[in-house]
Amino acid sequence: MTVQPLHVRAVVLPDGDERDLWVDERGLVRDEAVTGASTIADRGFLVPGLVDAHCHVGLDADGAVPPETQEEQARTDRDAGALLLRDAGSAADTRWIDDREDLPRIVRAGRHIGRTKRYLRNYAAEVEPVDLVAEVERQVARGDGWVKLVGDWIERESGDLAPCWPADATAAAIARAHELGARVTAHVFGEDALPDLLGAGIDCIEHGTGLSDDLIALMAERGTALVPTRLQLENFPSYAAGGQAKFPRYAAHMRALHARGDTTLRAAYEAGVPIYAGTDAGGVLPHGLVGREVAALHDAVGLSPYDALGAASWRARAWLGVPGVVDGAPADFVLYDDDPLADLGVLAHPARVVLRGRVVA
Repeated sequence: MTVQPLHVRAVVLPDGDERDLWVDERGLVRDEAVTGASTIADRGFLVPGLVDAHCHVGLDADGAVPPETQEEQARTDRDAGALLLRDAGSAADTRWIDDREDLPRIVRAGRHIGRTKRYLRNYAAEVEPVDLVAEVERQVARGDGWVKLVGDWIERESGDLAPCWPADATAAAIARAHELGARVTAHVFGEDALPDLLGAGIDCIEHGTGLSDDLIALMAERGTALVPTRLQLENFPSYAAGGQAKFPRYAAHMRALHARGDTTLRAAYEAGVPIYAGTDAGGVLPHGLVGREVAALHDAVGLSPYDALGAASWRARAWLGVPGVVDGAPADFVLYDDDPLADLGVLAHPARVVLRGRVVA
């Protein structure tokens, strides 16, 4: 790929120094001047490409979507500045996106692995515990170094959230993923599934609204990540209302989790649990919400502006093994006219989006 060389002068975050950067004909960042570069900004603020660490390209409320819808989802995220997506489970094959220079990079977790008839229809590869390890092996091959378990969901007998897997199956599945070089994450709304998952050495928890102080301490000690999907928390009352007639215990539980959700997430942040920004787009939520998620982590959960933005940029990129804006790295960055650390609302208005060295938005 050959691109038109570019030049930028801006305040580069997270360091906060105003300096010049160039993009060479291969789309790589350079600290030294590149001949023939066109200046696209001589002021403003440069942020390493944003990260949506929990989204679902290829998925909507009814399951897999066709390629044209996948493209629209990916383009919407890109135009919002999200240039690296951690796809936390999708029923669709989105590998074709990897061949498109104008669409975000995707780190996939394969397909959700759920218990038979214990998750959203058309979403998961559904198996019983005896087949969990084999399914983990299949999804490791389908993903990009991640596997996604459905840790809890409504159990009809109890009428409430309950763990989907017995402890021995959980431990064996996570151990096998680690043997294959993959990290494991899990959807968990409630409390009861968390001890087994964390005890087995899981690498990340999605949502985490049921965390207790002792489990938060364990996550902080081990460096286990949390992607709280704060915008998704706002939907808990509607989920409760939808389940009220058939599952009143579940409805009451979801309302209770919602009521203490921000307190729980704030405790995790204050304890030092690594937190990353994810919107949960692709189910009931639309794509392109990474700026709103960052603002919610600050406004509702209490992350500092620096930590909230880092959770969706430089820190998240390092966590996923993708470089930021350094000499020789792919030129993926977003330019803003004003300082997003002074006002996170600035994230909703990118001045330029540069992906693989091209101005794409």
